[in-house]
Amino acid sequence: MTINEYIRQACLTESKPSQEIKQRMTSDKMTRLLHAAIGLTTESGEFIDALKKHIFYGRDLDEVNLKEEMGDLFWYLAIACDALDVSFDALMERNIEKLRSRYGEKFSNDKANHRDLEKEHEILAKE
Repeated sequence: MTINEYIRQACLTESKPSQEIKQRMTSDKMTRLLHAAIGLTTESGEFIDALKKHIFYGRDLDEVNLKEEMGDLFWYLAIACDALDVSFDALMERNIEKLRSRYGEKFSNDKANHRDLEKEHEILAKE
């Protein structure tokens, strides 16, 4: 198989958004969420790249860079929070409530593998 044939075959299985989704993609909210999602992916990649360089290339752990990337992640999360009209405080509280529901006071493999997803969703859906 040639590269061009592979590209042609791969494109046959590409999903396309519906007309409704295409219209929503032009909304400010969707644009901001997409910007946040791309940015979060990029910055988390830069975070893991710094760890890779330390672990596999023997470089010093660049904690300043790690902190910078964490700040960048917060920035993109702030954009997503604003687009979804939710505060960091509310997200943090719901997340801890979800984790307490899942684990109680301490992590366990058993509890991680036997989660009550309906209860977790109920917690996360609170306004």
